[in-house]
Amino acid sequence: MLIGELSRRTGVSERLLRHYERTELIRSERRANGYREFDDRTPDTVRRVRTLLAAGLPTRLIRQVLPCTADEAALRPCPGVLDSLRGRLEVLDRRAAELDTARSLLRRTISATENPPA
Repeated sequence: MLIGELSRRTGVSERLLRHYERTELIRSERRANGYREFDDRTPDTVRRVRTLLAAGLPTRLIRQVLPCTADEAALRPCPGVLDSLRGRLEVLDRRAAELDTARSLLRRTISATENPPA
């Protein structure tokens, strides 16, 4: 299928699909006329990429995880993937804690501004 059809089937823009190809998340073959030809499994791959991006994984890690995805919700055992995922979870946990701290500070600031001491 051509990139326009892949875009229609996945709801992902052609520009973003070209980015996925440049970052080796999806692959295509080139026709003699230079058009990209994607195989019938590519829409599923694009959906898995979107799911993994939504889970907070960077493309570098998605390239490592993608060959291990059996479907959108499951992973097969792949060397090094579990350690990489745990590392990413630690990063996200730290960011979540930082956001919680910032949110608490903002709430206190709003409360102090709305209810100044008499």
